[in-house]
Amino acid sequence: MSEEFEKEQTFLLNTQYSKLITKIVLVLEYEGTNYCGFQFQTNAPTIQDEIEKALLKLTGEKIRIIAASRTDTGVHAKGQVVGFRTSSAIKIEAFVHGLNYYLPQDIAVKASYKVNDGFSVQRDVISREYNYFILNSPTRSPLKQTYTYRVNSELDIEKMNQAAEMLIGKHDLASFVTEINRSSVKSTIRTVYNVQVERAGDLVVFNMIAKSFLPHQVRNTAGTLIRLGSGKIDLNDFKNIMEAKRPGLAGPTVPAQGLFLVKVNYTHPLGDYDEDL
Repeated sequence: MSEEFEKEQTFLLNTQYSKLITKIVLVLEYEGTNYCGFQFQTNAPTIQDEIEKALLKLTGEKIRIIAASRTDTGVHAKGQVVGFRTSSAIKIEAFVHGLNYYLPQDIAVKASYKVNDGFSVQRDVISREYNYFILNSPTRSPLKQTYTYRVNSELDIEKMNQAAEMLIGKHDLASFVTEINRSSVKSTIRTVYNVQVERAGDLVVFNMIAKSFLPHQVRNTAGTLIRLGSGKIDLNDFKNIMEAKRPGLAGPTVPAQGLFLVKVNYTHPLGDYDEDL
């Protein structure tokens, strides 16, 4: 067999194989109470592990998924985005019902899309949006306690928003990190696009939008704003905490159950990434 013939056959096989590989993106919703975060861990339940086990049952393939945002233990998601490659011939829309058949009740696939191979669920993100839900009530709520953090004293929403405005823009937010692991956090400078606090009855919602976040940044920021809204610190204290750029200064870190990954934003709707843009 000639060398030229071998090269030609290899090229044809690789070309055929590449046509069989499809890149899929899923939008997930999950209730994170029973999981040790998104990322796979040995001998611990995670969202990634459940999705990959469901993919194995559906496609017969051992598939590794990549998430747009790695949520922590107990954190929920309404719009998590994950991507993976598959050689399965399953239709794109069938991934929704097929995976939901195998997934536990606290995890659901809400949508599935075919995307071009150059699209990355992480690199192509323009912003990530988180909400933190606070039950601002002197009494507990059995119906809301799983998804909120209760604060007894009435919060001053106006002052909380005045402080929140200081965070908008490009800043060194080291004070809002509990501790810095230099192996995973190269820089504590982040750009925050929007921060807002709104009240709806006894529910206070803290919303934060940025391209990326430091570890526990949202929960530490929420904890600091709660201290401010409760009158335990003032606006000048908040400014000093922010400008000190000292890890562990903000907080306390509020519990995970009130935190939701609401949405991951891209330049185009996910359905538009099927073709090269």
